[in-house]
Order: sequence, then structure tokens, then C-alpha cells
Amino acid sequence: MPAPPADARTFLTECASVEPCGEDGVILRLKRDEPLPPLRAARFFMLSADVPGFPTIPRPFSVYRQESGELEFLIKVMGRGTRALADLSLGTTVRVTGPLGNGWPEIDGDAHAVMLAGGIGSAPFFMAIEQALAGSHGSKLEASDMTLVYGAATKGFLYDIERFAALGVRVVAATDDGTDGFHGNALEALKQGWETGEIPTDCRLYACGPDPMLRATERLARERELECWLSLEDLMGCGVGICNGCPVPTLPEGAMGDWPNAKCCVEGPVFSIADVTL
Repeated sequence: MPAPPADARTFLTECASVEPCGEDGVILRLKRDEPLPPLRAARFFMLSADVPGFPTIPRPFSVYRQESGELEFLIKVMGRGTRALADLSLGTTVRVTGPLGNGWPEIDGDAHAVMLAGGIGSAPFFMAIEQALAGSHGSKLEASDMTLVYGAATKGFLYDIERFAALGVRVVAATDDGTDGFHGNALEALKQGWETGEIPTDCRLYACGPDPMLRATERLARERELECWLSLEDLMGCGVGICNGCPVPTLPEGAMGDWPNAKCCVEGPVFSIADVTL
């Protein structure tokens, strides 16, 4: 039976800052006296706060950035829980459980890395790019080895895109309404990049975003026989594999095929399409 990772803990932190980001987002920074070891990008934490409006069940968020004793989370304000986190006062205590789940695999230089982000799905990519540039989990990549295709409905939902561009990688913006970059979605922008030669067709895909985008990415990767990993934005009640509320269908021929479903919170949130299907 899959179990939570050995390094997961529940502990208390303090709100160090809440900064607006985009039209409806914030960057929440939490401070802990004892720093955590370096984390692999795309792992997540369950957050809860004893403040008015916060639901009983914690909410999962990918770690956005990590620096010394601080953790940052990029949060889209969507409901009561995210609204309560966005309204936190400095010094407010936040209960944190994590780090949970499995992050991105090693991003190496055997093929160009194309990262597809949809809206708030950019959250697990900032550290991934930083770590690949530093060679933190394997081979060190040059900025020219990576492309971030960042899609959103409109310009205001391309959260923190300037900071991504400052990392030096190629950043392709795509908006449904044409207010920034390519007029269309992220996959259409990727295909145009392939056609023009701006993005290598010999690539690996890494994607995080809304379910329709991830399903389309899976189809495209299978059609072109590309390696592909998806970081899923699934509903998680517990985050530690107890509630069985985040099943992901497995492929019989894949590494998890002994059981019809994998648990997104424990065996994910990052999956290879060789192992699961949406």
C-alpha cells in the first residue's frame, strides 16, 4: 500500500508576507525557524489556518519557491480557503503538512525540455527550471535547453511571467484572447513553435494545468511518441493516501498497472503517461 513520504511532517509556520500576483493571485510566503532540506520541484504541502472562513479540510499547494527557512506558494483565489489564505495577516500561524507527493523526474539534456503551464499550473515549474539550471538533481542544463510555454485565458492570469523570463529560458506566452503573446492556447503555441523551428520537435513534455489541457497534452504526446509527464491538479482530501479521494486511472502495461487506480497525492502528483491515462 503506498504510504506518505518518509520526510513528511506536520508543523507550524508563520505568514511572512502575502503579495498580489496577477489579476486574482497571491504569493504566500511562510517562515519556519528550522529550514527544510532542498525540495524537488512539484512536491506539495497541505495548508490550513485557524482563521475565519477557512474550511475544515486543508488545501494542497505545490511549493513555488524555497529559500532558507521560507516556503512560497503561488495561489489563485478561487474559494473560501484560498480567499482566507490571501487575507492572512503577518505573523498568523499556518499549519503545514509536507512535503508530500513525488516531484518532476530529473530534467536532463538528452532532449529539449518543453514545459507547458496553464494558468496557475505554472507553480511547479519555477523551481524545476532553477534546479535544472543548477544541476541539482542530475545533469546541468543550459537555459537554451528549456522552453516554457505559458498559456492562460488572458494576460492577467500569466502569473509572475516576468520572473520566469528572468531565469533566461525561452518563454512563450499564449492567451485565449490575444492580450499577450500567441493568440490561442498553449498547445497551439507549441505546435506553431514546432512548425517555425523555434521549439525543437525532439523534446520531452512536462505539463501542469487544467484537466482539458492535460488530456490534450497526453493525446499530443502519444500521437508524436514523446515522453511526457503530467503534474495533476486533483482534489485531495487528506494528501496522505487515506481518503482515496484522488484516483488516477493506471495503464495495465505501466509501472503501476497492478491496480486500476493510483493515488494522486501519494504516487503523484507527477505521473508519466507511460503509467497513467486521463
